Amino acid sequence: MTPKEDGRANPLRDSTEDAAAAERLPDTAQTRAPAYRLAFTDTDFLMREELRPVRLQLELLKPQMVLDERGIRSTVVVMGSARVRADGTGAAGGLARWYDEARKLAARITEESLKNYGREFVVVTGGGPGIMEAGNLGAADAGGQSIGLNIVLPHEQAPNPHVTPDLCFNFHYFAIRKMHFLMRARAVCIFPGGFGTLDEMFEALTLIQTGRMKRVPFLLFGRAFWEKIVDWQALADEGLIAAADLTLFRFVETAEEAVEVIMGWEEPC
Repeated sequence: MTPKEDGRANPLRDSTEDAAAAERLPDTAQTRAPAYRLAFTDTDFLMREELRPVRLQLELLKPQMVLDERGIRSTVVVMGSARVRADGTGAAGGLARWYDEARKLAARITEESLKNYGREFVVVTGGGPGIMEAGNLGAADAGGQSIGLNIVLPHEQAPNPHVTPDLCFNFHYFAIRKMHFLMRARAVCIFPGGFGTLDEMFEALTLIQTGRMKRVPFLLFGRAFWEKIVDWQALADEGLIAAADLTLFRFVETAEEAVEVIMGWEEPC
């Protein structure tokens, strides 16, 4: 949206007009020089090391502004492995049932979202394959929208085809992407996953533990999996976390159980 399109009175010439005018300049040695480019259209300039703070700000602002314009007020985060496939093939074949549960969860949550005109409880995933795909597919099954927060990786990764196209974002900075996962979160649902899932899970738990984020339903799907890879009780027994920290999350086994917790949630005093 350009400044003139947003309806606010502004007598000044807007940036889109000047950017277009710059494309029509006479071709001279001066106009071809990089120094003459408008700063905000100069990709080489914006990619400079010194401009990292500006790029961080832009990556924070763009999804925030789009989601605000779409009226999306709250989300339900669905995280999990990109390697879990619906057909049970691949390295994580033994975890295929969680694809089905993630899809069911997203469908049920989206049904609740549609009761609020798709503004509350909007499913958000990392936008990729596996559990993320299941989340976006479940939302589409229910006839609703969903968000995908993709990230540029060394190996090519296109967004899965079930993300709502104009709610599909691409990130360079992991840190900003993780902020967007949590800024509107009304619940966090973690399915089995690897390093990326663990990173996002523990960062979110740390924010809640330290009071930097309000408590929300924090659900770990599959007690057997999570207790096999993390000895939660040992952390408390060794005094590395408080015993009360073990109440910041809970284990669930099914989509229906998770929906019941999320929709019946009352924030602890």
